[in-house]
Amino acid sequence: MKNRKINYLRNSLLFGLIILINISCERDLSDEATNATFPKTADVFIDAPVAMGTDFYFPYGGSKATAWSIDNQVSYKGTASMRFDVPNENDPEGNYAGAIFRVDGAGRDLTSYDALTFYAKASRGIIPNALGQGGCEFGFGEDFFPNKYIASITQVSVGTAWTKYIIPIPDASKLLQEKGMFRIAAGTQNTGGAGYSLWIDELKFEKLGTILPLNASIMNGTNVTRTTFVGVTSVVNGVVANFNMPNGINQSVTIAPAYLNFVSSNPSVATVNDAGVVTPIAAGTATITATFNGQPTTGSLIINCTGTYVNAPTPTLNPSNVISIFSDAYTNVPVEYYNGYWQPWQTTVSNDFSVLGDNVLNYTNFNFVGIEFDGPTVNATSMTHFHMDAFIPGPIAPGRQLRVIVVDFGANGVFGGGDDTRHSTTFTATTPTPIVSQNWISIEIPFSAMPGLLNRNNLAQIILEGGDNSILYVDNIYFHN
Repeated sequence: MKNRKINYLRNSLLFGLIILINISCERDLSDEATNATFPKTADVFIDAPVAMGTDFYFPYGGSKATAWSIDNQVSYKGTASMRFDVPNENDPEGNYAGAIFRVDGAGRDLTSYDALTFYAKASRGIIPNALGQGGCEFGFGEDFFPNKYIASITQVSVGTAWTKYIIPIPDASKLLQEKGMFRIAAGTQNTGGAGYSLWIDELKFEKLGTILPLNASIMNGTNVTRTTFVGVTSVVNGVVANFNMPNGINQSVTIAPAYLNFVSSNPSVATVNDAGVVTPIAAGTATITATFNGQPTTGSLIINCTGTYVNAPTPTLNPSNVISIFSDAYTNVPVEYYNGYWQPWQTTVSNDFSVLGDNVLNYTNFNFVGIEFDGPTVNATSMTHFHMDAFIPGPIAPGRQLRVIVVDFGANGVFGGGDDTRHSTTFTATTPTPIVSQNWISIEIPFSAMPGLLNRNNLAQIILEGGDNSILYVDNIYFHN
């Protein structure tokens, strides 16, 4: 506007006044307008939810939805607190208390703070066990989509007296519009399955100024190699940052990859985005590393891309002759989970992927894994065979075995009760269906070869065993005749 030339002398006084008014208004908008900002409200719960809207409580799947309430009888300060009644492990409504508290609106600007703080106590002492299980998990940044800036403290001990807890914000500059104000998960792993009550009060974001970022790691501080294919994405995980706290003790915080800055040693082989998603684009090797607050992290993800992904064979059986557990070629029966993560001995985690619409189960750190479909169970009395396609992308260790276990829950249709039966079939390098690398293995097992499986009216589980902490792809799991 400053360079615009208007000859007011050729116009009437009224017209000139109109122009001047318009110019003044335009100058105000263009020269003085600022970007929209979001509330910087620090409080989340102070006697009641603060500026959270009307729809802010979202329980996790499998948790007891009614575990959370407002307790007007117990508080650290003021008149009320948040109460979580952790259920007994056999509660039919859910075996733990877990939820997120998400702003019902545009979100908040948290760039002025460096921590989420709160006071907590429990009706009994809650501590992790010797295997690091149990305790409580607290955090923020989870909004169910896109969960970009989650930060959590895990395996937290909670006593019977009010204690202040502090969760450092890894990089507040990124939290310009955050909706995920609080997340909690509490179970009964170390209470003998017995429930208890947990209270949270004075939940808010603060600027303490006494938290010192130390270092961070990816892949849990180790150098992990993944053999993969063009277009099959991987996610950098095991991201942990360490902070020196106001009490002088160092605190580990599990954080989202988006708090880090990533780099690929060979972008022509694999690229990595700011959320830690790695995409192989050509055959070769690339190493993914990261920095946190300008300092290198420990650990790395080494991508060994072998080239173009080869899909599992496409099933050709008539759908009327198939009961499908996992396949894009058929309609699958309801499946409760494809990885139950049975603690404490299981190491297998899921990193499932999809290539051009073909969904694949991807088990990493594979030692054993359970697939369960007991809601309802499957009646396969009219079927004659079990089928599964498996792919091992890495090298095959000498003596490597893969066991397939099919489980029936018996006449009562539930786990246990003394009537469950199962049969285990083992495959090695010398069996008729040999275990090989870099090729799809089509496994066919007739039920007539499963003498340990006395019935198949209530099939409920498929268990895969025999891994050596390697990688296993699985596709096309079904029963057929």
